[in-house]
Amino acid sequence: MSVPSRVHDLTATLQTHMATWPTSPLPVFEPTAFNARDGVAAERIICSSHTGTHVDAPYHFVEGGRTIDAIPPEDLVGPAVVLDLRAEIDGTLLRRASLERHWPKGPAPAFVLLRTDWSQQRAPTRRYLYDFPGLEVSAAEFLVERGIRAVGTDTLSIDPYANSQFEVHKILLSHGIWIIEALDHLDRLREGVVYTLVVGPLKIGGGSGAMSRVLALES
Repeated sequence: MSVPSRVHDLTATLQTHMATWPTSPLPVFEPTAFNARDGVAAERIICSSHTGTHVDAPYHFVEGGRTIDAIPPEDLVGPAVVLDLRAEIDGTLLRRASLERHWPKGPAPAFVLLRTDWSQQRAPTRRYLYDFPGLEVSAAEFLVERGIRAVGTDTLSIDPYANSQFEVHKILLSHGIWIIEALDHLDRLREGVVYTLVVGPLKIGGGSGAMSRVLALES
């Protein structure tokens, strides 16, 4: 296996009171031991499994669907492309036509990453938490038709916040397409380049999802 020329970390840093889904509890990281006092440092973490950069497994919205620990390890690595949709945001929607315009030629990649640069304003503001763009239903159906393995976004959710029925989640997850949300630094990737994506969600038994480190390897 060749050594990548660059490794891009697409993971948001987990920290106390970081911006997360509005109805989720704020994450708390509490030190339980200190080097100066105890000779060792350790922390306790209290948060939702869907905090920060994370993976939604099918079970998140599909009764009997695959849980996060059941995703095969070979499915966590594969070719990925980024679609630069910054100029395509229509209110709070990302349209099917936009995906079609930016779709790469050739075989469908395993992973498709949707760049909006929303992560650059990551903060507990109303705009960041409620006004982010998400896929319209027909755009989700387009991804199903393309046969991808997973889709990632640099927003809090693949559904726009106003979509309280989470139709996009249900369409994708019911077809076995898992979702990576709250990615960071997609501006480091270039449209038209094929990367190798490495996704490392925590292996939580029976989990609906898990926080994850996500790396893009560039040849």
